[in-house]
Formats: sequence, structure tokens, C-alpha cells
Amino acid sequence: MPFRLNRRQVISGMAALGALAGTPVRDAFAQKRVVIPEGDFAPLPIAIPNFAPGTPADGEVGVGVAQVITNNLKRSGLFAPIDPAAFIDRNINIEQAPNFQNWKTINAQALVNGRMTRQPDGRLKAEFRLWDVNTAQQLTGQQYYTSPESWRRIAHIISDQIYERLTGEKGYFDSRVVFVDETGAKERRVKRLAIMDQDGANVRYLTRGSDLVLTPRFSPSSQEITYMEFGQGDPRVYLFNIETGQREIVGNFPGMSFAPRFSPDGQRVIMSLQQGGNSNLFVMDLRSKTTTRLTDTPAIDTSPCYAPDGTRLCFESDRGGKPQIYVMPAGGGQAQRISFGEGSYSTPVWSPRGDYIAFTKQGGGQFAIGIMKTDGSGERILTSGYHNEGPTFAPNGRVVMFFREPGGAGGPSLYTVDISGRNEQRVPTPGFASDPAWSPLLS
Repeated sequence: MPFRLNRRQVISGMAALGALAGTPVRDAFAQKRVVIPEGDFAPLPIAIPNFAPGTPADGEVGVGVAQVITNNLKRSGLFAPIDPAAFIDRNINIEQAPNFQNWKTINAQALVNGRMTRQPDGRLKAEFRLWDVNTAQQLTGQQYYTSPESWRRIAHIISDQIYERLTGEKGYFDSRVVFVDETGAKERRVKRLAIMDQDGANVRYLTRGSDLVLTPRFSPSSQEITYMEFGQGDPRVYLFNIETGQREIVGNFPGMSFAPRFSPDGQRVIMSLQQGGNSNLFVMDLRSKTTTRLTDTPAIDTSPCYAPDGTRLCFESDRGGKPQIYVMPAGGGQAQRISFGEGSYSTPVWSPRGDYIAFTKQGGGQFAIGIMKTDGSGERILTSGYHNEGPTFAPNGRVVMFFREPGGAGGPSLYTVDISGRNEQRVPTPGFASDPAWSPLLS
């Protein structure tokens, strides 16, 4: 039984909704699109009424879809959904143009309306329109057909459509996060691999917790993860197919292996292998199972991560005396140090956009999450505290997720922060959670 349906299975019959008479689709927001803020910023006021039910039985799902869209856009920090209590119009007919004056009165600049209708074959038909209130023009509109249990995914997909139309950037809501779920007393913590939607919904457990699991990472090209598991002997690196639930061992390596991560094409896994007192970087071709050594130093080289185009990789090394970030060609060769600030740098990860590298920085009793350009310039600390670690980028490269350990008897929690350093928010999980890895957009 597949773990989750892919986008093609979830959506069928997707089609653009044509504009209503007198309301052409135009680039009305071209001159005032929402942008990722650097200075003072006011989120865009947007109204999202409940999606109208096609039949009385569809009312609950219409409310749910509108709520998921509202929560997604609000959590992005770029939008300010208006309280429904302020709405003058509550039941909007998707077949008719809205009364825009009623939405101007409550200061809405954008309006989303939609409808959820159960079809004779049992599927749900989802329709939505996005409006520019000030110009009274439709910006986009789509309709989808889906199975009833996939209504939340439809809400995420619609959220991505709205986000992209109003910002010019790809969305990230129709994605998932794999993480380490932690339960029990601190000295006897049980750690299981878990996966959830990016907003914390639909948590599923992938391992039973009998063995220690660490560093799950998504394939950039498929819904597959790689992770480490400590069983009875040496740690092993596994591949896990989320769709089928099947797992396989990447290989048995002498000594310790650390931080496995996929290449951008999903055909190789790069990792750090310990040999004596040092560790070096190795890459394994998943088809031939051949392993190639990339570094050969007496230092500790670890936490490798490919650039999205596959030509370079960043990694952590203490070859200069303390952990710093280095960049080198993907096939090996001369490495260039790019981090030069006070303290030590670790867990580098390349943005899917290719423009930044995120990292953990330790110094002065603080653990900070930051980003820098790929040449080391433009370092920006996004958040700092007692213990923050493990950054991972959203699929559009605009949000970073990480985990924070409060100290004491408590356990870690997941957080997100915008790459501008704004809008830090906790991500809900059933228990303690660490080591997140964000998936690509579902396909």
C-alpha cells in the first residue's frame, strides 16, 4: 500500500478557471508583489472566506480547506489573513464577481473564494479564484478533482498557487518534513523516524524505535530518504522509499559513517566515514555500489551537501584547527574555506535556489542558525539561543527549519525562520523533535 499518493494521483482534471465576464486575468500585482522583506514590512491583508459547499454535506471540508490556506499564508509571514468576524459578505458565489467595495471596506487587498463539491463518482471537485480587490480583477483560478481524503493536499496546492501569484516565487506548502521523533525520559530517549506535512499535520512513523536513528535526508529527485541507524553493530546507512515503505542498506562500511545525503539527481549518496581519529568524505553510486573517496586529510571532514546543480559541495572540516565550512568541486579537489567569523561553523546545507548556504554557528555559549552566500560573503544570523542546530531549507529556499534544545529535562522542538531573520515560529509535533529535513515539492 503506497504511503502517500503523488500529485498526479491526487489531482485529476486540473484546469484553469476562466475569468468572469468583465474581470480579465491581468498582472495587476506586477508593480506591488509581496517580496521577502529586508527592512520594515507590512504583510499583505488577504481575505479567505470558507469555501462554499456544493452540497450541505461538503460544508465541513470547505471550512477545512479555507482554514489550511489561511494558516499556511499566515505562517509564511508575508500575508495577514483578515479575521472572518470582520467580513461583510460571508457566502460568496464563485460564479459571480464579488462585491469588491465590501472587501475594500475591511482593507482586504486580495480575496480568495472557492467551492468544494462532491461528485457522483465520490471525488471532490475543488475550485478557487484569487482576486485583486483594488482593481476588481481576477488574478488566477483553478479547479481540481481529488479523492475526499486528499482535501488537505488540495489546500496546500491552492496555497502554493496563491503564494506564487502574489510573490512571484514558488510556494513550499505542498511538501513534507522527515524528522527524528523523541519520546521518554532524557536518559532513555526513544528515537523514531517520522514524517509529516510541512505544517505539522498527518504525522506518520517510519521506524519502530528499537534502534537509534539519526540524520534523515530527502532525495531531491524522489520521495526517498537516507538515514543512519545504530543497531547491534556499526551504524548502517539506509535508503527508505516513502511510497512503498521498503528500505535497503546502502552498504556496510568499516568504522563509523556519518551524515549521508543524496546527490541532486538522487543517484549517489555522499557521506563521512571515520578511519581512526579522522574522517573523510566518500560518495557511493547507488547503481553500481562503487565508492569513491573525495578527501584525504588527517582532519575530520563531515556533513557534506551538494549544490543544487551538482557541480560543487560544501562540508564541515576542522583542518584549520576548529570546524569551518569549506567548498570544493563535487568530484574532489582543492577545498576553499568560506567561513571566517568568530566561533565554529557546522552542519552546512546548500539552498535549493543555489544562492545561500545555511549553517550552525557556535560561540560565546550560543548556538546560532545563519546563512551566507556561497563565497562566504553576506553572513546573516537568523536566530541564536542556548542550542539551535540542524538547518534545512524549504523547497523554495525562502524559509529555514531547525531544531532547538532548551536544556534541562526538556527536549528539542522544531522551528522555522525566514531567511531575512523574521517570523520565527514553532512547528507543532506530537512530542520532542529534532534533525528535520524538508522534502522537495511533492510531484
